[in-house]
Order: sequence, then C-alpha cells, then structure tokens
Amino acid sequence: MLNHITINDKIKFFKKKIKVSSDKSLSIRCVLLASQAVGISKIYNLLESEDVLNALKTIKKLGIKCKKKNNFYEIHGFGLNGFSIKKNTVINAGNSGTLARLILGLLIKSNKKIKLIGDKSLSKRDFKRVVDPLKIFGANITCKKNSLPVEVFGSDFLRPIRYFENKGSAQCKSTVMLAALNTPGTTLIKAKKSRNHTEILFKSLGIPIKIKSNKYYDIIKVNGLNQFKSFNYKIPGDISSSAFFIVLTLLSENSKIIIKNVNVNEGRIGIIKILKRMNSKIIFQNKKIYKGEKIADIYVKSTTKFNSINCPDSLNSSAIDEFLLIFLVAAKAKGISTFKNLGELNNKESPRLDIAIKFLKLIGIKVLRNKNKIKIFGNPKLQLKRNYIMKNFLKDHRVFMMTCVAALAFGGNWKIYDKDSINTSFPNFLNILKSLGAKIK
Repeated sequence: MLNHITINDKIKFFKKKIKVSSDKSLSIRCVLLASQAVGISKIYNLLESEDVLNALKTIKKLGIKCKKKNNFYEIHGFGLNGFSIKKNTVINAGNSGTLARLILGLLIKSNKKIKLIGDKSLSKRDFKRVVDPLKIFGANITCKKNSLPVEVFGSDFLRPIRYFENKGSAQCKSTVMLAALNTPGTTLIKAKKSRNHTEILFKSLGIPIKIKSNKYYDIIKVNGLNQFKSFNYKIPGDISSSAFFIVLTLLSENSKIIIKNVNVNEGRIGIIKILKRMNSKIIFQNKKIYKGEKIADIYVKSTTKFNSINCPDSLNSSAIDEFLLIFLVAAKAKGISTFKNLGELNNKESPRLDIAIKFLKLIGIKVLRNKNKIKIFGNPKLQLKRNYIMKNFLKDHRVFMMTCVAALAFGGNWKIYDKDSINTSFPNFLNILKSLGAKIK
C-alpha cells in the first residue's frame, strides 16, 4: 500500500460542525495515573491512537489489567508502586515522548531493571532533561548519549528534591511530579510556565499538591506517599488536533466551522491568542468546567486580511505544538512576523524549526533566521501552482498534517509522504478533511 497522498485542488468553502480526536495529553496522563490509583478507573472517550495504545500496552506489561468495555476502558490499579515487574522487561514507547518521559517518573521505585526504547524519531530526542532529576531522587538510571535506550532500576531509599524546570517543558515537570508520588516528604518544583494538565489531574484526584504562580513561573509542592482512589474521566477534544481545522478555516475563503467540546485549558491556547493578534475571528462558545479543565466549542470564521505579529515568547510554551500552523498564517499575513526563542521546536518528533523554514522557502516565502529567532516575510497574495513533494521529515505527524493544510489552503499539486504518521495522534484526520470537501487521493 502506498504511504503517500496527493492533493491537487484547493478546498472549496465549507460550513460545518465537527468533532476532533480526544486530547492525547490527557489520555496518556489518565492511563498512567489510573495505573497508580486504588481500584478500577473508567476512562471514556480515550484517544485510540498509537501513542495512547502504547501507554495501555506499557501498563499491561507492568502488571496492570486493562480492557475495553463498550465506550470506556477499565484500568485496575493497585495503588502507588503497584506494578508487578518481570525480569528483563522492555518497554517500547514508540513515537511518544509523553509516554516515555512520564513513565520513567513512575518507575523510580521499581524492584527490577527495566529498559525503555522507542522508534527512530523518539530515539533522537533528549532524555537527559528527565534522567538528571530522577537520579537526584535516588533512582538508578542510565542513559547513554542522553537519549534512548534508558535503563532504570528503582530504589527503596528515595528522597524528595528541589527542581528548577527552566525549559517550559510540561513533560519534564510532569515526570518529576509523578516521581514525587512514590517519594516521602515534599518535592518542590519551580517550573517555567507550561501546560498544566498534570497539576489539574492531581487536584481532581485529591493528590496533595500546592501551587503558587507568578507571571513566569509556578511553584509546585507535591506531598508523596499518599494513596488516591480510582476515578472516572471523560476525555474532551484536543486543541492541538483542532488547530489544523482552525487554520484551514481561517485560510479558506467564505468558510466557517464549529469544533465541538474541545479542551481550551489556558496552558494550551497559545495559538488562539497568537491568531487573534493576527486579526482572526475565533470565539469560545458553550464554555464549561470539567474536573478543572476548561471545555468549549470553538467557532472560527475565515479571514481575508491577516496582520503580521511580533510574537511574545511568553506564549511559546502554550503554542509549542502549533507553531508550524502559526507560520502558515504568518506566510499569508501583510508585513514581517517575528518569532524568537524557538529552540525547543527542534526537540520535538523532528527538528520542526528547521523543517518549517525549509517548507516556507519551498512555497516561496522569504525567511530570515538568527539562531532560534526567525522573521517571516508574509505574502497576502500567496497562491501555489507548481508541483511539490513533501518527504524526509522523520514521519512527524504534525508536519504531515500541516502540509495537508497548506496544500488545501494555498493550492498547487502535492505529493505528501508518510500518511501513516497520523496514527500516532489523529488517525481520523484525513476523514474529517474529506468530510469538509477536501479532494485527497
């Protein structure tokens, strides 16, 4: 079977209501926390992507029983450090950085050695950022060349730590928080602002946590060795998945869309804040709170004129997964858009900053780069008519989906490789595009 698609036509105007895939970040976190709860947790609307299915396979390998029943998954937890680990256990996290990093936090008390591996893309990513603080807790953990494979052998003599997270990485912060669950005393984390799903879940589950915030940092205190009960949770829609349809709508003439029941957590809506500054009409409707998370329908209307932006880097962490799409809007904006301190983009599934610059140049957009700062010279009349091929992007699902949006919005004849990459996060992506009228072969 061919692993590429072709797009030869711009999408025509559409007016639709859609639902996107379930929140991947919450899906993985709920699976991992359910494995540490006491009793049977029920998780509804769990995202059934490769990353989340790998999380389920991981906890099964660690002795946790889980099964699907009708429209929910049951996960039978035995409490903190309730894993039953066999000799020579190998965990394959596939492409999921969230799973790979967070599970290490739950293994620092393991009584047998565990080896963690991943696919080619994940094996290129930095794990020193989580291995170093776990060593301070007292875990025996090795990581050659700061990447996978990682071997961890836990300790019964863990100690709480004081940790400064200065990258704005929710994964690093969450790994330390999960490690703190099995550690006596109070672990203190000073963390640069980033997505806060783990903190909200801790609060909703009654895990002892205190948070003080200022403009740039959160001070988080977690009291360890406190068991928590099983729980029920219904996963809302994913803002990161919604972002592709938000930008496609903005760039498509005379189009409107309503995306139903999406998680619009403050730490996840950097893209919305940036796009509004660029003259986009995006409205949250039917807002509600579910177990601490903000949920809403997202109404979007196409935009005829975009403003350029000098993007404040304070929004970087809350838009980190969506910058590829923001760059597409900047390509269509009037004037020069500036983005800075984007080095973290190159620590994702692929070197996304490098790939984004190559892509923008491919479609005829002038880009200037100075280390991790870029300037995008927008072209409000951008229309593509040539033949284009997109491949060699380490099978990064977001690069694939961004390219689809560009092809449908700007035109041209496209051959886009590695369509299977979307299975890690958004298996239904192409089907939803087709439901809007996209012609994809």
